[in-house]
Amino acid sequence: MSRDERDEAEIEASRAPLMDHLVELRSRLLVCVIAFVAAFILCFYFAAQIQVFLIKPFQAAAALHTVAQNQGAHGGNPFELIAVTAGLRPFPEGGMSAVELIATAPLEQLFTKMKIAGFGAIILAFPVLAWQLYRFVAPGLYRNEKGAFLPFLFAAPVLFLLGAALVYFVMLPFVMWFSLSQQINAEGISVELMTKISEYLNLVTSLILAFGLCFQLPVVTTLLGLAGIVSSKAMAAGRRYAIVAVVAVAAVVTPPDPISQLMLAVPLVILYEISIWCVRLIELRRKKEDAAEAQPA
Repeated sequence: MSRDERDEAEIEASRAPLMDHLVELRSRLLVCVIAFVAAFILCFYFAAQIQVFLIKPFQAAAALHTVAQNQGAHGGNPFELIAVTAGLRPFPEGGMSAVELIATAPLEQLFTKMKIAGFGAIILAFPVLAWQLYRFVAPGLYRNEKGAFLPFLFAAPVLFLLGAALVYFVMLPFVMWFSLSQQINAEGISVELMTKISEYLNLVTSLILAFGLCFQLPVVTTLLGLAGIVSSKAMAAGRRYAIVAVVAVAAVVTPPDPISQLMLAVPLVILYEISIWCVRLIELRRKKEDAAEAQPA
């Protein structure tokens, strides 16, 4: 029996009536809802601690900006900014380590906590959601497709966390430091940055979501390569157009400064090159399997 025949027999054995599929879908959706609600309650309980954690990059930027102003400097050390945000170095002496964010509506802080809890719940519950999705569609996949699809359930959250880490340790400190550097205090005129807690956390979650999704590029392109929709040769030939598209995406999803755009564009270009090699490896493995099947038994 050939591989295709074995796959067809396996799928045929896993067939079930429509009602059974609907019952299974309901049970898996119920598990997803329970996982999300439990994660939401947990994140809402620790919403204040999560907010403090997300404000730390702003705190590091404010501290280094204060030191730079006291020393009469116009710029800061980017490596020191990253090190302070990551906790590898203490806050500099003379730096104001306290930041003030404001809420201008009575229920603004409550709604902000709910948004943070919802965003955190999606991240925490993602392994459960992805596993339930995989278990629902697995009976309709061939054996080789199951083996190929499963690793992406682990690669996707890892890449998302890498994008989120880039935002937290690199992107946010530079964005907030840049924002603080735009303040004016001269000749009796003062323009100070008074950030709303909701707007700051909306910026944080938007950047994390944008970077996390953009970092899924290898996952998406590799899946397209497995489906035979794209090839490594076509991706390599369209490299220049991909770079233009990456720069355009970076300009849209990041704040309007060249440093932020480069922070997203450079990793995306590297991930695109990695995607080409991933698709190329898939093509080489597929050729070996076809050659092995073509040999007489």
